[in-house]
Amino acid sequence: ELDMMVGVNTSLHETQFTVSVDLLGPGTSTGVSARDRAQTIKALVDPTTKPSDLGRPGHIFPLKAKMKGVLRRAGHTEAVVDLTRLAGLQPGGALVEIMNDDGTMARLPDLEKLKQKFDIKIIAIRDLITFTLERDTIIEKGEIVKLPTEHGEFEFIPFRQISNGLEHAALVKGKWTKDEPVLVRLHSSCFTGDIFGSLRCDCGSQLHKAMEMVETEGKGVVIYLSQEGRGIGLLNKIKAYKLQDEGMDTFQANLKLGFGEDERDYGVGASIMRELGLGKIKLISNNPVKRAGLEGYGIRIVEAVPLEIPSNPYNEFYLKTKADKMGHNLTCYKHIVKD
Repeated sequence: ELDMMVGVNTSLHETQFTVSVDLLGPGTSTGVSARDRAQTIKALVDPTTKPSDLGRPGHIFPLKAKMKGVLRRAGHTEAVVDLTRLAGLQPGGALVEIMNDDGTMARLPDLEKLKQKFDIKIIAIRDLITFTLERDTIIEKGEIVKLPTEHGEFEFIPFRQISNGLEHAALVKGKWTKDEPVLVRLHSSCFTGDIFGSLRCDCGSQLHKAMEMVETEGKGVVIYLSQEGRGIGLLNKIKAYKLQDEGMDTFQANLKLGFGEDERDYGVGASIMRELGLGKIKLISNNPVKRAGLEGYGIRIVEAVPLEIPSNPYNEFYLKTKADKMGHNLTCYKHIVKD
């Protein structure tokens, strides 16, 4: 029964902070001391703790991990929960950032020194992701059929995400070795753009252009993920369109509806890539967040291949927003819209 700290999360990594808490009752005082804080942390991971045992606000800041852990979000919060679960413990733990003596954050070289000094283990989130992917199956692969299209003939492979039943697909062209860089497009479904040819976005055109690029290359993959509206679903996407009609940009609309700027699950895309034997990829994308998201799941991206579609009067502001706010590598909007 811990409420989120804010209704709309605009933090850099959208970390899910709840309201702060202290343990109440005998043996605790103001909650400030190290002993009090340790007692509060122990209470938070104790399944017998009741809401009435915790005072709000307090001096410990709980974080909520995403379901499916690091395969949903490659974050420290999820890593803590996954590690304790793998150890057979109550899922939850204390997350502490390590600082250097000068107040700067300790980076890997600094942490390696601490590892040697105190003889402790050290792992990266990508190690946990790799272990989890090798241990747990999160997708089910369907039958393979030939699919002739206007852009060429592909193998069509459906996948089902075990955790939620969502169905995804891959269009595959050619064969490759594990160490061979392969052209890959990770495309999120867009009902309005892919099917009806909406001019409010460039999604449909990007999908068909990516298929053309793979056909020209002679080998490659287009992965089609059921993640409508950057992961918020069709109904909420149309609500976001309504807010955009009233003056908001695409990211402001998501935040207004209580979502993050990008709710997509890159873990399932990475799992499909692994299933297809993709070790190194040339990612067709203008989106640095997508690149970072896949790299967080251990996918080695050797090249980012741009995919620009000429703008139109209906999507110029949308494209400008993606370039200005999210760093998309776009130069194709012709008429600069002033803020």
